[in-house]
Order: sequence, then C-alpha cells, then structure tokens
Amino acid sequence: MMTKEKLALEIIRRLKEEYPDAGCTLDYNEAWKLLVSVRLAAQCTDERVNVVVEKLYEKYPDVDALAAAEPEDIEEIVRPCGLGASKARDISKCMRMLKEQYGGKVPDQFDELLALPGVGRKSANLIMGDVFGKPAIVTDTHCIRLVNRMGLVDQIKEPKKVEMALWKIIPPEEGSDFCHRLVFHGRAVCTARTKPYCDKCCLKDICPKIGV
Repeated sequence: MMTKEKLALEIIRRLKEEYPDAGCTLDYNEAWKLLVSVRLAAQCTDERVNVVVEKLYEKYPDVDALAAAEPEDIEEIVRPCGLGASKARDISKCMRMLKEQYGGKVPDQFDELLALPGVGRKSANLIMGDVFGKPAIVTDTHCIRLVNRMGLVDQIKEPKKVEMALWKIIPPEEGSDFCHRLVFHGRAVCTARTKPYCDKCCLKDICPKIGV
C-alpha cells in the first residue's frame, strides 16, 4: 500500500506528463486583473469571465479607474457573471483598498490578500502561486473532488481542511501547478456531471476511485 506522500508524488509526476502546459484558465496580464477575475469566477465559468472582463477593462483600464467607478456602473458590465451586485461591491471596495493602502499594487503576503474584500483562501492562494510564484494550494471544486477520489485526503469536503491536508503531502513548490492540472484533469477525464472516464485516465492503475 503506497503512503499518501508517495501516491501524491506519483500523481504529480503523471499529471505533469499529461498536462505539461497547464496554467491558470483566467486571462490576466496584471495582478489586479486576476483579483477581479477570481471574484467574478465564483459560480461562473472562466470562459465567461474572460469575455466579460474585456469590456470592464476597456472602460476602466487600471486600478485607479476601477477604484473611482461607482459599484452600480461596475455591476452593469459584470452582471452576466451572476451575483452582479455583490461582486461589483467587492471589486469596488477591493480596488479602493489597493489604491489607498498599497499604492495600486497587489500585496504579496497571504494575510494581506485575505484582508481584501471578496478574497478568500482559494483566491489568495491562486494569487500567491500564479502572480508571485510562492507555494500555494488552490482548493477549488475540481481539486476537492479529485483528491478525495484519489485517496489523497480522507473524504474531506471543506476547502480549508482539504488545503491543510494537502500541505502535509504535496511538496510546496508543486502545489500551484498540481492544482491547475487537477482542473484540466477534472474537466477532461475525472468529471463531475458524468461518470468519470476512468478507462482513459493516466492514473487508473494507482487511483482507488473512491466514491466514483
């Protein structure tokens, strides 16, 4: 029986081969844009977010412009992402806080990111890993579903508890890319809405397929 640590390393190795170029599926070229997109992505597809933010940045091209915008004006544009009012309010407060406290820059400390309006652990980890190249584990729905099925965590569904369990077995420098690869694998093979395609999975001989 493989230990969780050994199983994790083997899964990381195989997913690297399967998805060598896996990265963040939200489009951004500046840190603050990823903050905006992550907030909009709650209960919305990344594809839709990528379309909607183009219109947002045409009108508000930088932190200062977005900080000066009224939440209602932001909501007009981001409404297709759902939960428009609360997302617009969070984005407005977040950009104002970046402008006033950080000179328009996104902080690179986890606790400071968590203190920004609308930023939870998942978003803070995504920024830490993707923008700043620091150790990060992003427990989105794909990650939680897959690591439970693979037996890396023991039927834990709460994101923070999953994150803490994974920190113990995933090498810190691998966490961010590993989570991105889980998203790709979760969409293509280890699916949620249909039965997973275990027959074409690169992990089929080592995965216990728990709860499949």
